[in-house]
Amino acid sequence: MEQKFKRRKAYLEKNYKYLTDNEKIELERLKRLEAKEMETQGYKSEELHKYDRRKVTQPNIRKTISTQSESEFEESYVSEANYEEEKPEKLNNTVPQKEKKSKQKKPKKKKSFLHKLRNFIIIILLLIIGFFAYGYFRVKNLPTANFNVEKFNGKKSKNGATNILILGTDQRDYQTTDDARSDSMMMLQIGGPDKKVKIVSFMRDTLVEIPGYSSEGYPDSKLNLAYNLGEQNDHQGADLTRDTIKKNFGVDAEYYAMVNFSSFAEVIDSLFPAGVKIDAQFSTVDGEKVKQVEVPDDLRYGPNNLDPKQTIKVGKQRMDGRTLLNYARFRKDDEGDFGRTKRQQQVLEAIISQAKNPATLFTGPSAIGTIKALTSTNVPNTTVITKGIPAILNASKGVESYTVPELGDWQDVQDQYGGAALLVDFDKYKAKLKDTFGE
Repeated sequence: MEQKFKRRKAYLEKNYKYLTDNEKIELERLKRLEAKEMETQGYKSEELHKYDRRKVTQPNIRKTISTQSESEFEESYVSEANYEEEKPEKLNNTVPQKEKKSKQKKPKKKKSFLHKLRNFIIIILLLIIGFFAYGYFRVKNLPTANFNVEKFNGKKSKNGATNILILGTDQRDYQTTDDARSDSMMMLQIGGPDKKVKIVSFMRDTLVEIPGYSSEGYPDSKLNLAYNLGEQNDHQGADLTRDTIKKNFGVDAEYYAMVNFSSFAEVIDSLFPAGVKIDAQFSTVDGEKVKQVEVPDDLRYGPNNLDPKQTIKVGKQRMDGRTLLNYARFRKDDEGDFGRTKRQQQVLEAIISQAKNPATLFTGPSAIGTIKALTSTNVPNTTVITKGIPAILNASKGVESYTVPELGDWQDVQDQYGGAALLVDFDKYKAKLKDTFGE
């Protein structure tokens, strides 16, 4: 139907109440014409019901329209030239189907990249686990391997970090743990909010209150005695040391790791066949600077060698496990036990930072596996992999270390047995350690 007729039909429908009988007949004719045309072009018959077929008044019953109504009647005639031809929309005879949403395919390059990245990460994780297992099983059958895990009632850190109590005992091969004392005590924190590796060393002669043995609120024993007393009570030396540090300094540990003389040397020689790079330093001896010192050589001790010695020169060098042990234990310079504690920190920092060889990504996991096999520890393998390996990677950027007490920040006193001990300000160091560990 031409556009002008559509316009005419629209006009008549709009002003239906004002139409004359002839105009109503005209409207009906236009509707039939439009319906016929729609049916011819394929519209569904149901669609025709939407058109209102009104009854048309016959000419003999014509209704008169008032002059006032005629004045409201709108003029609709327009010239044919003003009409625009417009084809009517077609309806399908079939049942309408839902439009299918076009699936937007991801770019092949992006999908391929993500797929390769995922596979790469999986391979890396499998290799890390594999190298950890290699380091562990490579040394697990050595005589120095220690699989005895002690009871340890550690607590998780509030800030999500992992605190590990590291103990080095003075146990010789011919001794039992009941005869040993802790030669070094450190609190290692990894996986903290700032992602830093932190080490706090406690001087072994610090006077403390040992829970269950000292009078309440009265420090009367050296810190290293706690391990010995705990070992004599069903091998709980590590846990009593943890409890003692918590009681006096407010810092708790979730896990522990412990080595003796032999296992320490074995760990070093297994991890670093070429030795550990270190800058050996000593304080003055009797007020004089030294270029070298003679240190006790504990691993050479025996029935026919009751006082073995080793000479260590000052300066940069590589040390094997035996030499590194002797260097860390020496305390006969003028700084005494404080100097020894500093050297122990230096040694641990060197081990951690050098365990990651820049030439290969997987030396770290293998190193941790070796350490795990040669220590008495309750650290789960999952924690070793998820936190220990990142700690080694982060340690290459530096390790934050701290000593309790600091040099000269103590009073020289005696313990209950008359031995020389160090009395410190516990409140001061509790506050410092809280700040250091972010507790």
